[in-house]
Amino acid sequence: MLIDESGQKLGIIPTNDALKKAKDSSLDLVQVSGDNSDPIVCKLLNYGKLVFEKKKNTSSSKQKARKSSLKEIKFRPSTDVGDYNIKLKKIKSFILDKNKTKISVRFRGREILNSNLGLDLLNRVKEDLSEIAQVDQEPSLEGRQLLMVLSPIKQN
Repeated sequence: MLIDESGQKLGIIPTNDALKKAKDSSLDLVQVSGDNSDPIVCKLLNYGKLVFEKKKNTSSSKQKARKSSLKEIKFRPSTDVGDYNIKLKKIKSFILDKNKTKISVRFRGREILNSNLGLDLLNRVKEDLSEIAQVDQEPSLEGRQLLMVLSPIKQN
């Protein structure tokens, strides 16, 4: 049984004739049914395109499964209350979307002398998000940045 590229049944055709039709239309002759079926069902199609589409569909589903990523929010040691609340709301949305969040406090010039202000800021963020987030990396000073990484609390 032979089926053309548009899905119409052409009937039972000898293998040699089916191969000739495939060659004439620049397509591949692909066996669709199992080996034990009677009659064997073959289809004229572009096999390379079929494999590509299948691979494309499986790779896109893998990307959706691996959604979690690292997001970053930057603070300054002199961040005011209004800006702090806006950034805290953004961090909450990242955590609720199951994303890890890297929080950094950037020091410029002589601000590094008051690094305790940045540490206080990170501890405040940690306390405010203690119900929904856990600390993956404790606050640490790396160069002129104070870094901390939060991740969502795993639900059982």
